[in-house]
Amino acid sequence: MGLLNNLRGILLTAIFSITISMVAVPAVFFALVKLLLPVPALRRAIDRLLDAISNLWIIFNTWQQTYTLPTQVDVDGLGDLSRDEWYMLVANHQSWTDILVLVRAFNARIPGVKFFFKQSLLWVPVLGLALWGLDFPYMRRYSKAKLARHPELKGKDVEQTRKACERFRHHPVTIINFMEGTRFTPGKHQQQQSPYRHLLMPRAGGLAFTLAAMDGQLHRLLDVTILYPEGIPTYWDYACGRVKQIKVHIHQRSIPAELIGDYTEDAQFRAQFQQWVNELWRQKDEQIELMKQEYMKKAPKN
Repeated sequence: MGLLNNLRGILLTAIFSITISMVAVPAVFFALVKLLLPVPALRRAIDRLLDAISNLWIIFNTWQQTYTLPTQVDVDGLGDLSRDEWYMLVANHQSWTDILVLVRAFNARIPGVKFFFKQSLLWVPVLGLALWGLDFPYMRRYSKAKLARHPELKGKDVEQTRKACERFRHHPVTIINFMEGTRFTPGKHQQQQSPYRHLLMPRAGGLAFTLAAMDGQLHRLLDVTILYPEGIPTYWDYACGRVKQIKVHIHQRSIPAELIGDYTEDAQFRAQFQQWVNELWRQKDEQIELMKQEYMKKAPKN
């Protein structure tokens, strides 16, 4: 059984790699056309084409996961979703599997998914080209030490976020933000002395900058909570079919206008925004506890 599971993992990973390569080639080609011919109408048409390419990959990837893995993904709260809406999606982050779970949970019910990635991923073969070609924004964070040596870099990350988001104003998009900034582990949880039972402390700045950069165009929030009832898996666990069940809860929220402001310079707004984020995270923590308790009630007794 272990050998069969490993073979499944190898096959699934190979298919992932092939399909990403198939997406990367046309994505990079059209991205280069957009770069060399910066005609606004042409750029918007290519953006729609790139989103269509991305959605085809999402549909195939969802089919692939559904029919090659025994994992049951229970999704609650999908409700009415539209591909003509602009969404902000926030989720807890525990594993590289989270991205695949989100793809599988939403399939192509929402517009093109974008998320900020670390600049270092640009140099990962094939994946970096696919991310660049599909217009995923990358981020560069500067340490306090580097900012102290180079004060001229202050605010550059915010400006980069603003420019990245400007490209998303002309066609519907879903922007993903893993607000914890890193994957949850018990060690990180203890190190942070997080006040939440199942979450790391959220970083409010990235969300605030994105909402401000989109200037009110993001007015629906998809608050997604992911639970791995049997324990947090690695990607390899998931690809090998060792994960039996995953729970996903979706809470659609409106984004109030008062959440758009100057997070960097306005101390009152910053405190208000952080309070809103902390309450959002408190509710998410409660949701995870509720989902765990419901799973334990239904789990077969040994």
